[in-house]
Amino acid sequence: MGADGFWDDARAAARVGSEHASLRGRLAEYRELAGGLDELEGLTELAREEGDAADPDFLLDLDSALADVDGRRRRLEEARLFAGEHDDGDAVVGIHAGEGGTDAQDWAEMLLRMYLRWAESRGLRVELKEVQEGTEAGIKSATFTAHGTSAYGLLSAERGVHRLVRLSPFDAAHRRQTSFAAVEVAPLVSDEVEVEIDDRDLKVDTYRASGAGGQHVNKTDSAVRITHLPTKFVVQCQAERSQAQNRATAMSLLRARLVQHELERREDEAARLRGESKSIGFGSQIRSYVIHPYTMVKDLRTGEETGNADAVLDGAIDPFIRAELERRARGGSRVASEDSA
Repeated sequence: MGADGFWDDARAAARVGSEHASLRGRLAEYRELAGGLDELEGLTELAREEGDAADPDFLLDLDSALADVDGRRRRLEEARLFAGEHDDGDAVVGIHAGEGGTDAQDWAEMLLRMYLRWAESRGLRVELKEVQEGTEAGIKSATFTAHGTSAYGLLSAERGVHRLVRLSPFDAAHRRQTSFAAVEVAPLVSDEVEVEIDDRDLKVDTYRASGAGGQHVNKTDSAVRITHLPTKFVVQCQAERSQAQNRATAMSLLRARLVQHELERREDEAARLRGESKSIGFGSQIRSYVIHPYTMVKDLRTGEETGNADAVLDGAIDPFIRAELERRARGGSRVASEDSA
């Protein structure tokens, strides 16, 4: 960055600057962890010396310090699990209600809430780009971008179909209902990444935004929907005030979808060459959330499970993400069947 002429190429400089900031952040985390370990060692030695006479409040502080250091260690260990070219970057996440009617739309909204809470706990910045309200309740679909360290690498572990089993709050007989929602995750790439998009392959529709945004947004055709005809991908945005801004955002979302499509094609081809039967995309169920007749959340790829469904739906999904990243790093296969969940 100190070389002559480095700042002449603004895009290249921005890319290197972003990488530099990421590495500085990781180094700062390591130094904080090392300092925490040193402090923890001193506190532990003091606790040993005091033995049974140790102050209970001091022991509680020691437990808290241990949990804090262990949490930092786990965050740093995640870095070794990322090997993809886009894993360190930002992500585009789409949530779509599947089979199950109003229950499925409610389930899609529950998933959106879960991811927003998780992102907040991880310090990721989220921008909601599009929400289609459900007919009676919940949402038909939603799209948001997540910005922060390894946002795509982390969220890519959530790609797939999520199943909810519960007593339906929308059924007068309060019967058990199974609902499905699909989660799509793609890397939010910069303009430097070449993605071929022919204008002749695009069908662009404009419509009036249905969400908040003031009188201007709701009285003009500012919302934009773009269909990529060769792949049938559909992206839309109504979060911005002007049609031009919404179109630019929608094109950015389309670029992300096309990059993810190419990544999946490569992964599928590599699996075929290895002689594996690999299911990629949004058609494969990855996790079951059972609230009735018992309470359990189980990942069908890793076998990771917990009985605290409420905590998971409040955003406590790090154990599931970590287990899937480790499974990928080992090159493992799914360990659970849908029937077992």
